[in-house]
Amino acid sequence: MIDVHAHVVLEGTMGCAGHYGPELSQDEQGTPWFRAGDYVLHGVRYRDSPFMDVDRRLALMDHLGVDLQMLSPNPITYFHHVEAAVAIDYCTWHNNEMAQVVSGHPDRFVGSVQLPMQDIDAACRELRRAVSDLGLVGAYIGTDFGRTFDDPDLDALWETAVELDVPIFIHPAPAGIDGPLRDPRIRKFDLDLSLGFLFEETMAVACLLYGGVLDRHPELDVCLSHGGGAASFMAQRLHHAGQTRPWAKEHPVDVLGGLRRLWFDQHVADDLAFELLTTRVGADRLVLGTNLAGWDAPTEPEHLHGDPRFTHNARRLLRLDRSPVAGH
Repeated sequence: MIDVHAHVVLEGTMGCAGHYGPELSQDEQGTPWFRAGDYVLHGVRYRDSPFMDVDRRLALMDHLGVDLQMLSPNPITYFHHVEAAVAIDYCTWHNNEMAQVVSGHPDRFVGSVQLPMQDIDAACRELRRAVSDLGLVGAYIGTDFGRTFDDPDLDALWETAVELDVPIFIHPAPAGIDGPLRDPRIRKFDLDLSLGFLFEETMAVACLLYGGVLDRHPELDVCLSHGGGAASFMAQRLHHAGQTRPWAKEHPVDVLGGLRRLWFDQHVADDLAFELLTTRVGADRLVLGTNLAGWDAPTEPEHLHGDPRFTHNARRLLRLDRSPVAGH
């Protein structure tokens, strides 16, 4: 199996964003904490866990039956709202470190690119460098960086991804980490990790389809985390709006068809949600995602939706048949 949703925390990037960190330590009681800017995550152990320990990661992959994993940035350290110069330097460092980890186990890992989304020209340059020079296979970006996904300013990034023939993966960060916290209620009950992610992923799907991004860039491959949030549940309502609302009169939007042009990881954790997602988008647009070692990750092989088609799909999405790991 191939897993496309697996975040890493890279030891070599600690302190590489200046006063934003990131920083790892523990309190007097031994409770670990992780800081990115003003955001502090308490109680999650990154060191000596699969997030940072390659041997532990490989052991967990073996236990779950995952043969190959695409490593992706920790969303807490996207740094999409910090000063552009800081983000550019951090992304450069992060991608170099990512390539080093991948090179140590090229038969088990491929890597994704972190991009400074507050500067699209710089993001294009870094995507080109990281793919062409470092051998990374796609980009992982957040959902909140001051523009919506239909913004014409992003066309340069989509064009670069098509030119390089690499996919773009979209995964939210918890609300308010390095940008504005729009609604403080989202922090209650950790709703930023559940309801917040669902909102951001659904918003991303809506903007991509309503904004005609795939029409302008028909060869672009975009994959959304967690089944695209609520997009499959809301598909008919979104489709109806795209056919009937005043802004759609001249150019109606086929949301139901558009969903089948996007890609989604199947990390929805519920059989009914998985069935609906499969019905809406088709099994040929789904790939396996585990969120390995995360709070909602599967712990046993039987918890995975390990459809063999998802491995075939991931090979297509990641263009693995043209890469050195084509033996998988």
